[in-house]
Parts: sequence; structure tokens; C-alpha cells
Amino acid sequence: MNKTIAASALLASVLASAAFAAEGPVPTGVPPLSHVWLIMMENHGYGQIINNPNAPYINYLAGAASLATNYFAVAHPSLTNYLEVVGGSNFGVLSDNNPDWHDFSCASNLGTATSNTDSPPSPNICPISGVGTDAATPAIDMTNEVQGPPGLTNTNGTLAFAPTANTVGKSIADQLAEAGLTYKSYQESLPLEGADLITTSDGVFTNLTDFTTIMPALNPPLTSADIVSLYASKHNPFVYFQSVQEGYNPNNTLANSVGFTGPGGLYADLAAGTVPTFSFIAPNQCNDQHGRGNAGPFCNFDPSDNGTQAGLNPALIYQGDVTVRTLVNAIKASPAWHTGNNVLIVMWDENDYSNAPNVNQVAVIVDRNYGVPVTSSVGYTHFSLLKSIEAGLGLPCLNHACDANMSVMSDMFGAQ
Repeated sequence: MNKTIAASALLASVLASAAFAAEGPVPTGVPPLSHVWLIMMENHGYGQIINNPNAPYINYLAGAASLATNYFAVAHPSLTNYLEVVGGSNFGVLSDNNPDWHDFSCASNLGTATSNTDSPPSPNICPISGVGTDAATPAIDMTNEVQGPPGLTNTNGTLAFAPTANTVGKSIADQLAEAGLTYKSYQESLPLEGADLITTSDGVFTNLTDFTTIMPALNPPLTSADIVSLYASKHNPFVYFQSVQEGYNPNNTLANSVGFTGPGGLYADLAAGTVPTFSFIAPNQCNDQHGRGNAGPFCNFDPSDNGTQAGLNPALIYQGDVTVRTLVNAIKASPAWHTGNNVLIVMWDENDYSNAPNVNQVAVIVDRNYGVPVTSSVGYTHFSLLKSIEAGLGLPCLNHACDANMSVMSDMFGAQ
């Protein structure tokens, strides 16, 4: 039975450009963890998922495990949030642009202290590296994803982050490799040839496919625009880092990105119990509730981004619900789930892009094989989650995860 944790105020209303260590001490407050599985779902706010009849399994899990009822994604769009979850910063990236693969001639956004944005359009993203200044996160975004009032709400509509110097261009993947620990980025519909240079794929065809060579007789001819973008690099944050693209550490390379099926894939690893310390799991864009416009009615985008359940595509929600059930059951059937202290996180990257005053609140569920589940009303963000995972794995806090007012989620993970 869940125990309700008393509410606390969600951080300060505005976080100024406070000095923090790019990589600080190891946080405390979480028991040592053997394995962490993080399942990333897409583009739906807390109220669109919780108590949604088309997500029966997710709501069952939210009642049986620990649920955060006052948790906020940081900004928009998707890639920005993915980077914040795994690296504690946006690294100057405020777009979903593709990686500028293996480019040593470009200057990183950290180094130039400029932002890679959707508006105005920016080029592909220079590999993240070095130390520098990240991008501001205003409480209300009126310039990038949406121009002019009312704008899009970042976090809770009052919390803002100023550009912060001394941001280090690394992620939890770098930290794990440095500590001799392991990780994989499990990406559904990643093609067999792997992640290098791949920005979009349906699992077979990719942005690199030459349709004029393999299907020259088709009329009209197929092009890369016809591919259903099931795998997208924007949902695989690790490939944006120079350290991963170039494989500086043999335990942190593009080979760490694998699919769900086949040898070395998610389901094979789970069945064998040969899982890494940290598993980042991204279902494809029909199964993560993101949707695609060219994949048929069951995968269509939501009809209306208005923050309500009425604006949703119910088939897309249910498809994601079945995906979560399949993944959670496979994880809990793995021998690895029963050894040591383990946590399984189901979360959403951001809300549905509905305009202010709707806030960027998302659901986060933490299931663990130890302790008593709770319902937590403590204010948390993506930076809090990273800090908590680092605490459990004995890693230093990273970038904004080091901020003094980013609390460790001790109630959700079980106090040390």
C-alpha cells in the first residue's frame, strides 16, 4: 500500500546562474543499486496518462509502484529533455536536429555559448564536448518552439535556468565507462548496421538507403521521405557526444547502441541475465506514444495538443501501454531483476506542447525490487532523476544535477 509523502515547494521560483561544479561529489540518499532500467516514453503530460482508461497497465503500475505526482520535465523539445536526463544540461541544444557526425571542424554549442534552435533554424548539432556555457531555460518559451504569447511552459512555469558556465560535455555514459561500469542504449527499430550516421530508420531502410539502386523500377519512386521514422537519433542522446562518436573509451562507443531483438539486443540480454548496469530503453515512435504522420491510424499523432485526454489518439496511447507492459514483464522475468537492489523507471520526456498555462508536468514511475512503494508529492525535475541514479550507482553528480536545490529522490528510490 502506498504511503503519501508530504508535499514540499518545487524548488526556487527562478534559479539564477549559480556556480556549481561541472562534476561534483557523489550524491547520497539512495541505496547502492545493481541495475537501473529507464524506459523513456514520449510527449504526454501527467494528466493525459494518469487515470487514462486507454493506459490500463501503466495506471496499474503507477498504483503498485512509486509514483511522482509533482515531477516536471525541464524544457522542449525531446532531444533537450533526453540530454538533461542523461547529462544534467541541455549543452546548448534546444532543437531536435540531427548529429553533425564525426565533425572536428565545427565549434560545439558549449564552446561558442550559442544555442542550437528550431527557430531560427540551426544546422546539425556539433558533437558535444569540452567545457563551456549551456543555453538558458526560461520559465516560458516564446522564441523557439512557439513564438509569442502565450508560449510554452518549461518546468512548472516559474522555475528558470540561466546560462551556466563550467558545463562539462559528458553524460552518465562517460561516467559509467570511467568507473568500470556498463551501459547500453536499447533503441527499438535501430537497423542492424548500428547507430553510426543513422538519423532515422524503420528498422530496415534508413536515411542512408539509396532507393534508386535497390528499387529503380518503382513508379513513383520511393525516397527517404517515405520511411516511417521509427528509430530517431533524437531519442538516442548518447550519439550526440563526441566521446561516443569517436569511441575514446572502448566501453562507451556507438556499439553501445543496440536494438531490442537479435544477439546482444534487449530481450536477449534480459533472458540471459547479462544486462548492463544502466539500461536506457527507447521504444520506437509508434510504441513510445510519440506517433508518426505516415504510419497509419493506430500511430497517428494526437489530433489536438491541448493538454487533455480528449485531444489524444486513443490507439496510440493503448499501443504505448502494451509496450510498457511487455517491457516491464520482460525485465521482471530476467534473472538480473532478482539479484541485488534494482530499479525500473517508466517516464515521459515532456508534455504535449500545449500552450501555457499548461505546465510541463510528466508522470514518473519507479518500480523497485526492495522496500515499500510511495506516492511522492515532492517537487522534482529531470536533474533530480539523474542525481538519484548517480547516487545509487556511486557516480559524481553532473552539471545541473549538482545544483543544491535539486533533491535526490530518496522517497522514490528508498532512503539509504
